[in-house]
Amino acid sequence: MYLNKVMLYGNLTRDPEMKALPSGMQVTNFSIATNRVYKDRDGNRQEQADFHNIVVFGRQAETVSQYLKKGSAAYVEGRLQTRSWDKDGVKHYRTEVVADRVQFGPKGSATGASSSAPADSVSSQPDDQSIDYPQDEINPDDIPF
Repeated sequence: MYLNKVMLYGNLTRDPEMKALPSGMQVTNFSIATNRVYKDRDGNRQEQADFHNIVVFGRQAETVSQYLKKGSAAYVEGRLQTRSWDKDGVKHYRTEVVADRVQFGPKGSATGASSSAPADSVSSQPDDQSIDYPQDEINPDDIPF
């Protein structure tokens, strides 16, 4: 059995671009940035950003184009696909996520988020400001498993 599944949660790096295929089906392209924070060997805090190209088809493409803007938070589920094409005799490749599902992030989480997004498309992620996180560092030896 083979598995090609991608799950991403991040912020849009540009406004979605919607186009129509010759068949009349709508297709929307956008990109998402995901951030990772970790400590290096010396104990210094490091941040790394990765950028992912997303493609959405059909009715969902129209909804994404209508409600998401640069900076909006979004959760994307889909599969990886690599396309190739020749341009001026040079072979180019592009790996992208073909989205099966796009769920909008919390309202007001980003400057470009639309306040008129449908309620059923907004994820139920808790607001970070309402969570009381412990101030002490967690010792891995204290974890019971």
